[in-house]
Parts: sequence; C-alpha cells; structure tokens
Amino acid sequence: MIAMLQKKFIKTAMLAITILLLVLLGAINIINYYSMEDQTDRLLMMLYEKTENKEMPPRPMLPREGLEGLFRPHISEDNALSARYFSVVFDTRGTILHSDVSHIAAISQAEAESYAASALEKKSFYGKVDEYKYCITPTPAGYTAIFLQITPQITGFLRIVVLSIGVGFLCWCGMLLLVVVLSKRTIRPIAINFEKQKQFVTNAGHEIKTPLSIILSNTEALELYQGESKWSQNIRTQTIRLNGLMQQLLLLAKMDETDSLQMTKQELSISQLLQQTIDSFYAPAQLRNIQIHTEIQPDIKLMGNAEYLSQLFSVLLDNAIKYTNTEGTIFIVLSQNENGICLQQSNTCETLEEMDTSRLFDRFYRADCARTQKSGGYGIGLSIAYAIVQAHHGTIHAQIKEPNQIIFTINFP
Repeated sequence: MIAMLQKKFIKTAMLAITILLLVLLGAINIINYYSMEDQTDRLLMMLYEKTENKEMPPRPMLPREGLEGLFRPHISEDNALSARYFSVVFDTRGTILHSDVSHIAAISQAEAESYAASALEKKSFYGKVDEYKYCITPTPAGYTAIFLQITPQITGFLRIVVLSIGVGFLCWCGMLLLVVVLSKRTIRPIAINFEKQKQFVTNAGHEIKTPLSIILSNTEALELYQGESKWSQNIRTQTIRLNGLMQQLLLLAKMDETDSLQMTKQELSISQLLQQTIDSFYAPAQLRNIQIHTEIQPDIKLMGNAEYLSQLFSVLLDNAIKYTNTEGTIFIVLSQNENGICLQQSNTCETLEEMDTSRLFDRFYRADCARTQKSGGYGIGLSIAYAIVQAHHGTIHAQIKEPNQIIFTINFP
C-alpha cells in the first residue's frame, strides 16, 4: 500500500513537471519561431528598398510590423549586406525582364528564373520556395521578386529546438531523481499513520477473538442447561457474525502487511484451482435454484499464491450466490490470450440502480445496506478481492451491463 502510494505521488508530481516543461519549452520555441519569421520579413523588406528599380512605390507594411525591442532586434545595414539573396523583375504577363544574382554564389541566373516561376505559380505575394523566402511586390512595369536565403535562420532555430529538448530531458531526469528521493520523506507521516492503523486492527482483532470464543462457548453451555431460546439464538448468530467480520479484517490487515514482491508464489494451474473452488459452491447454489455455467480454458498457468487466489475465487462466488436472484444464473469464463489471463464472472440479480461501480471495492461500502445485512455480508469481501488482485499485479473492475446483470472482470498479466 505504501509503495503504491509512493508510486502515485511520483507519477502525479512527474506529470505536473512534464506539463510545465512542455509548456515552457513550447512557449520558448514558438516565440523563437515567430521572432525568426519577423526578422526575415523585415530583412526582406530592407533588401527590397535597396533594389535598383527607381520606379518602385514605397514598401508595403508587413505583418507583425511594430516597434523594435527585445524580441524584435534592430536590423542594421551590415545585416542587409551580409544577407544572401537574389531578385527577379518581370512584367505583368510573367515574362522575366531582369534578374540579379550578384549577392549570392549558390544560385545561377537560370536557377533564379526557375525559382521566380515557381513563386508565380503559387499566386501569393509572400511565401517560401525550398530554403528561400520570397516577397513579390507590384511595380508600374510589372512585379519584382526578392528571394532571401533563410538557411542560417532555420539552422539556428533548429539548434535551439534540439538544445531545449536536450536540456529539458536532463532537467526532467534530474527532477525525477529529486522527486523519488523526496517522495519517501513526503509520505512518511502517512506511512507511519497507516502502519499504526494496521497494527491496531491486528491487535484489536486478536484481542476480540478470545472474548468472542468465550461468549459463544458460554451461550452453548447456557443452552445445554436451560434449553435454546430466541435470545440465545440471537447471541449465537451475532457472535458468529462478529467473529466472521474479525476474520475478514485480519485477512485484510495481513494483505496490507504482505509485500507483493515477498509473497510466496509458485507456478500453478489457475484453471484447476478455479474449478475446485466452483465445485464447492454448487451445493449452496442448488439450494436457491441458481445455475452456474462455466467456460474454463484448461491448463492456464499463473505465477501466484494458491491460498490467496482460492480466497479470491471464494469471495467472488460467495458474493455472486448471495446477490443472485432465486433461479438466477452465474456465468464464469476463464481464458488466456497474448494480453494475459482474463477471468469474467457475471450474475443476474435484482434491478440495479445507477451507481459508481468502482466504490464496490471500498471497505464497508454497501449499495443497499438492508440487502447486505439480510444476506449476511460484511461489506469488505470485494475489498479483499481487490487487495489479492493488486498483490498479483492484476486489475479488477465491475460494470453493470444490464439493469439486472453485473460483471466482474479480472486481468492478470
């Protein structure tokens, strides 16, 4: 239980840290991306102003135009001179009139004209062609296209992305180690309180067992001398019920104290163990005309504890027989596939109201208190089943398939 609580604490803390890192690094890279886009747009416009076409109108206003600052650094003349770009001038019909590739060595005049033709086909004044960002501006004679090489900017952006991912991963690993170390200290008060609670239940259970045995034996002696009466019957019934409750509580306490890794386990045939348990319940089922139908795949092996697994099957079957309506039906299916072992038990019952089926595994939870008392339940049988399944690294859940049918599903890895 304490180990499970520690794992949940670590998972919750790391989930919060992961979300925080993702939001932080994502925001940094998004801001960096838009800053890169804005810088290349302004550099493109500066290059547009430096072209030799004197007939060009004043430069247009680009998106994100505004005051320069920390995230919009000033672009100097040196930036423009060091940029790698080329320009192409063409008329209104798309015929190329002039191209200038003097500011870039990697592009020939023919390649520049090819890029210009590709940009015209996109029918957009702003865009990208390969590693070049372009801007097409109308002029009195036609159009002028400026192509800016943005490979250095993209490389710098990707470098920051990779570095941020690497630094984020290292920070995540460091936080994981820190959370693991601090989790033990954080849950220590809870662990101490939980241990005291378990010790109290165990001690109280053993202390109460002795007076219960004395009360029961004295009741039997009283009936032997004075005869059986309704008062002695009530004393015996309630004493037996209280004794059963204490046995269940002691079993729960034992399950809480048993580390699943230290539990004695061996490879056993879960098919055979389940069938043996079912055989012992045929008689009480026949008393209420309840039919038990089984589909048990033979020779299914599981590494587990035979005593606890037998207790698990007994709890489920006892619970089913108590709450199955007279002349009802219990279905038990055991199968194995590539995902593991699956045990399904369903039974018909009286019409069930809508409820949170996960609460059925809470200790002393009763969906219908009067019905539970009448059937002799203690309200902790399914809690024991849940603890046994958890100790075997399995899962158990319940669902109401129809208003008068409930299904318990257990999966073992």
